[in-house]
Amino acid sequence: MPLKRYAEFSGRSRRQEFWMFMLLQFLIWMVAVIAMMAMGFGVMSMAGVNPDGTPRLGGVAGLFASMGIFFVIFGLIWLALFIPTIAVSVRRLHDTDRTGFWLLVPPAIYVVAIAVMLAGAANQSGTTAAIAIVLSLLQWVASIVLLVFYCLPGTNGPNKYGPDPLGGVGNLSQTFQ
Repeated sequence: MPLKRYAEFSGRSRRQEFWMFMLLQFLIWMVAVIAMMAMGFGVMSMAGVNPDGTPRLGGVAGLFASMGIFFVIFGLIWLALFIPTIAVSVRRLHDTDRTGFWLLVPPAIYVVAIAVMLAGAANQSGTTAAIAIVLSLLQWVASIVLLVFYCLPGTNGPNKYGPDPLGGVGNLSQTFQ
């Protein structure tokens, strides 16, 4: 369903839609990683020593070539799944009656932490390094909060983001007729 609603940021998505899409992504990435490992190890086994004792470099060069191909493939997969992932995440937050801007909280904290860390490195200040560490931990807390939001049930009935994807109380009379 998220791929059918590729860039639809309005409306609501139920938990099942969100988690099934995350499972699909996980499986796609696992297949890609396993394929890369199989290709890499196969190429690596071609590396070795020639009969005259000189190292055989074809396998190593092939390894780097195959890694480059896989990084391009990984990049294309990431690009293809990036927009639908954000869209289904925003719709899931909408289902819990929260704004999609919650998705920006962890990356915003990360950017601030990096800026503080760079400022601390430039000034050689231990205080700013400590602040950067606290901000980095806060980023993890914000990510866990998002995970909890994804796991919470959606609001019953319609909310400001649209009708209940499960039907909700508003459609109960139609269900039993």
